[in-house]
Amino acid sequence: MPSQDSAQEPALASRRSKITPERAQELYTAVLDLLRESGYESLTMEGVASRTRCGKSTLYRQWGSKPELVVAALHGTRRMLLSHIDTGTLAGDLREAARAIGEGSGRDTPLMHALSHAALQSPELLCALREALILPEIAAIDAMVRRSMDRGEIAAGHPAAEYVAAQLLGVMRARPLLEGRYADEAYLTRFVVTTILPGLGLEAPPPES
Repeated sequence: MPSQDSAQEPALASRRSKITPERAQELYTAVLDLLRESGYESLTMEGVASRTRCGKSTLYRQWGSKPELVVAALHGTRRMLLSHIDTGTLAGDLREAARAIGEGSGRDTPLMHALSHAALQSPELLCALREALILPEIAAIDAMVRRSMDRGEIAAGHPAAEYVAAQLLGVMRARPLLEGRYADEAYLTRFVVTTILPGLGLEAPPPES
């Protein structure tokens, strides 16, 4: 005899089948845009419904609550900005990373600021924020460092190697707080050349013409 849970699964799937993946992406994008504009506390299901011309009841039926919708939006829009970078040198990789992070800082930094306080109160939201915006980039930068060790550019176990990701991603978030400006490509490139590379014992590449 089927269990009550198994009997409920088709009904749940049926209720959630009305939103296509393409429509879900539109909703996720709207959620993140509203977060950047007004912050987590001001985000409402009503606001999302109005922005996307979607029925509020549909949002509640699909995601249940604002936190669940935000978590789904973070997971559903997860991007891999740095994983494709492999120039053949660590200096080249980090300069390309600075370019990619700088291009996205105007989107990612406001989103992280908007969610930081709420995420500290919600382990699920914190986990989603880390998985969507932080961990993929840490993993990509760590992979760049490991490749440089394999090539013999820096020594295995170099004491500064474990801090490369924290430096590059940390300064992206810190600059708006310290100077009131995003960490753009030019700023991050200077940071890589004058701070990270010397700390690893590497010479900066010549400036691009």
